[in-house]
Amino acid sequence: MRRRRGGGGRTMVERASKFVLVVAGSACFMLILYQYAGPGLSLGAPGGRAPPDDLDLFPTPDPHYERKYYFPVRELERELRFDMKGDDVIVFLHIQKTGGTTFGRHLVQNVRLEVPCDCRPGQKKCTCYRPNRRETWLFSRFSTGWSCGLHADWTELTSCVPGVLDRRDPAALRTPRKFYYITLLRDPVSRYLSEWRHVQRGATWKTSLHMCDGRTPTPEELPPCYEGTDWSGCALQEFMDCPYNLANNRQVRMLADLSLVGCYNLSFIPEGQRAQLLLDSAKKNLRGMAFFGLTEFQRKTQYLFERTFSLKFIRPFMQYNSTRAGGVEVDEATIRRIEELNDLDMQLYDYARDLFQQRYQYKRQLERRQQRLRSREERLLARAKELPPPPPPRAEPEEPGRAPTEDYMSHILEKW
Repeated sequence: MRRRRGGGGRTMVERASKFVLVVAGSACFMLILYQYAGPGLSLGAPGGRAPPDDLDLFPTPDPHYERKYYFPVRELERELRFDMKGDDVIVFLHIQKTGGTTFGRHLVQNVRLEVPCDCRPGQKKCTCYRPNRRETWLFSRFSTGWSCGLHADWTELTSCVPGVLDRRDPAALRTPRKFYYITLLRDPVSRYLSEWRHVQRGATWKTSLHMCDGRTPTPEELPPCYEGTDWSGCALQEFMDCPYNLANNRQVRMLADLSLVGCYNLSFIPEGQRAQLLLDSAKKNLRGMAFFGLTEFQRKTQYLFERTFSLKFIRPFMQYNSTRAGGVEVDEATIRRIEELNDLDMQLYDYARDLFQQRYQYKRQLERRQQRLRSREERLLARAKELPPPPPPRAEPEEPGRAPTEDYMSHILEKW
């Protein structure tokens, strides 16, 4: 009988221990799930809570970062007076496979606005009106659609956007608009692999106009890389072998002024000169843009956008390191081949990343200096309030027997 009672006691203890382990394991699992999945679940939800304004979500600048290019202060300062109630317009140049779809949704769903964009379920576009009138302040895929053509480049947008907005909002013709161009860039190898995977699944972008100097390219100037409706199922080697593949150096071509090199006419100027002109033009236009971000640095991209336009996002950007391109396993020889095919993009990205990092460091250091000055002023003000008031100044006593100046001589005579 004692053995049975003892065995039953041990069984109860074992059950209690298992119960505690299950509860503890469930609590740890829910905590991990909340940390990793919780922030992402609220993205795009209208009821999502915004982080406190005093919570610094942004990384500190890398103290070991070494600058490669020299940029004057005027190239680093990006604090614009964007007037949403006036006639200013943000124009988003969306380069394929750079994370532009996610960023475009941030612009219409995640910016804290006086009049939020109206995004209705089932509709691809949102209505983004100014607070004071029914006129758009944002030109992008999710606000105005592909009004200048599918994935229009810098050459197309700069010649097309003013006319499109004039037709949409004729009342605004009284005052000229001010356009603020923005874009995103991505590591060229990752972007190239991502585009290959996208094309492999059936994407073509064959409805893009490629307008330049008032016309579209001829079939001889821009031959197709495939026969049929799409290029689905193509191997990576086949993708790289096509000499007319627009995926090669796409970011440079999307940002350069193509009219400088005869658009898509490859015989207009020699190949080496054409490449250098395109690269120089892309760098110039990138520097002149109001803002550009990098896909690999989501939080820094958010920080610079907020400081550039004095706008705040409701929820912080998330850095997703697992992408379709990241799941592609390629050998070193293939990577070198992709870098050769995208040599101009490699040079542009190296340049853009350096400019991006310097802008971030400059802005962070400036903000910290201003914060230190504000803290110092607050401390001095607090000390001044704690000190007792100074005593009133005492009047100096007059010397005895001293006469006014006008009676000085009579005073001397009386003594004599």
